[in-house]
Amino acid sequence: MTPFECVPNFSEGRNAGTIAAIAEAAQSVSGVTVLDVESNPDHHRSVITLYGDGEPLLDAVYRMMEVATQRIDLTQHHGEHPRMGATDVVPFVPLGGATMADAVRLAERLGERVGRDLGIPVYLYANAARRPERADLAKVREGQFEGIRESIATDPARAPEFGPSRVHPTAGAVAIGARPVLIAYNVTLSTGDVAVAKAIAKKVRGRDGGLPEVKALGFELAERQRAQVSMNLTDYRVTSIARAFDAVRSEAERLGTAVEDSEVVGLIPEDALMDAAEVSLRLRGFDRGLVLERKVRAVEAGRPGGESIASYAARLAARTPTPGGGSAAGVVAALGAALSQMVLAYSFGPKKPDAELAALHGTFGEARGTFLRLAEDDARSYDTVRAALRRKKEAPSDPAAAAAVVAALRGAVAVPLETARRSRELAGTLSAVRGRTNPQLLSDLVTALALFRAAADGALANVGINLRDLKTAGEPVGEIEAEVARLSAGP
Repeated sequence: MTPFECVPNFSEGRNAGTIAAIAEAAQSVSGVTVLDVESNPDHHRSVITLYGDGEPLLDAVYRMMEVATQRIDLTQHHGEHPRMGATDVVPFVPLGGATMADAVRLAERLGERVGRDLGIPVYLYANAARRPERADLAKVREGQFEGIRESIATDPARAPEFGPSRVHPTAGAVAIGARPVLIAYNVTLSTGDVAVAKAIAKKVRGRDGGLPEVKALGFELAERQRAQVSMNLTDYRVTSIARAFDAVRSEAERLGTAVEDSEVVGLIPEDALMDAAEVSLRLRGFDRGLVLERKVRAVEAGRPGGESIASYAARLAARTPTPGGGSAAGVVAALGAALSQMVLAYSFGPKKPDAELAALHGTFGEARGTFLRLAEDDARSYDTVRAALRRKKEAPSDPAAAAAVVAALRGAVAVPLETARRSRELAGTLSAVRGRTNPQLLSDLVTALALFRAAADGALANVGINLRDLKTAGEPVGEIEAEVARLSAGP
């Protein structure tokens, strides 16, 4: 399974029947779980969090959009939150072994289907953006439904990536994209003066010189007679929720008001709350591995259904062809990526923000999942080669059987070659920022580099064996040999 989170936002926060119908459309798809439904009548918006594999997730979101298109009329919609569509925004978030490139592909496929079958113009945003300015959702949604309705047909800058150059009469347009984990975080003030909330939002948001990786707006909560600073923390490792809260509270006090409470909209990573706890409680030398639930999860992982390092090592030691060296290379590279993440995590933070190191932390996290997938793929590729060789032995004159052997060997070369390629690349990336990392973790950094080197060397040896068989089969391998020579020279 390649898991993703998807967090579609719908321009409906008051009609419980419509919200339930949209959520039920996702629940009807096997392999997709609705993790959370959050609705706000003042914002007139609902945020629904889904979890699942790529294919069923695409189907689930499309079904939700069908319901939203049928039941939400933007010409009658008025709420505090900016909006341009009945389904306003659909972000795909890679988890586990999924990559950002995988999430971008999902966004593009959904966008093409929505534009073609629902007749809704689709703008690709964030990491899926095809135009630099569309990386920023606020720019995509500028003018909202009414403004886009007037300009989409005449302004080339408003041309959608998919669908017609006119908004759907009632469902508007939609932004579909891919992004890392985001925290939607709202802080409610003790005043009902929305001008104060807007002033604070301008002070704290990143684009106006405030906190990095923070987007903020000021809203009125009519039902509570309060004003609210609504924030998106696009990278909580750069600006934590504790830091965002303190910044809003400080500005509120400077303007003669106070913070009443705060809320998280949707789901939040465990580590983000840990960050806040460490800052608020001033915990010294806190080891997150000592958290009870983490200890329990570690124990459960060693039981049937979840594999521990000890269990994998035992399988590796067994007198069986898989897992073997290629798989081990992938696991070793994953350990190198994990250790790199630890080094980076201790090298930036609320008191020492560094956007590049924070971004690299995410890059190594994605790589860790990719390496583990490559470790599994290596064992499968070996089994594919064995099956193809058996088939050729049974039908030596069958051209299809010979072609199957060549295809299987190419797959067996491609997997370890990718492990080697990524290992060398990440080693170079880590070396380039070595001088900016925490010097107390030098031994960990050196170990990570050594793991990447070992993974690359082992994977290249695995490539060599399969390459020899490809040459014997009469296949051209010059380009692959050239790449192996380049990678063998090291970073």
